[in-house]
Amino acid sequence: MGQRLIKISIVYFLIGICFGLYMSIFHVFNLATVHVHINLLGWMSLSIAGILYILFPHLTQTSVAKAHFWLHNIGLPMMMISIALAILDVNSVFFPLATIGGAVTVIGIFCFGYNILKNIGEKA
Repeated sequence: MGQRLIKISIVYFLIGICFGLYMSIFHVFNLATVHVHINLLGWMSLSIAGILYILFPHLTQTSVAKAHFWLHNIGLPMMMISIALAILDVNSVFFPLATIGGAVTVIGIFCFGYNILKNIGEKA
């Protein structure tokens, strides 16, 4: 799971960097929120989670680790795509979809936090 999260985080990093380059070239900064969240919640958070899962492999055996993986990787793209479409004024339905995606991501992150707090130090 750790290696898979690191690979997924690289995809988020590439997407986030491309957003940054696009904004820089065209001087269009209204998608900065998407750029920042992809880099923070996609690239950085998933990289760190992946590293921790590699360092402490027993953490990957828990049901909350699996919940974290799926909730984070379903919620984040849903949130990012919805925020981008809402900012671009495609349809107002994307604001509540972004909130739902954000809530799913937060629940996944709480699963990760619970897993770390409960299980680090138990087995090495």
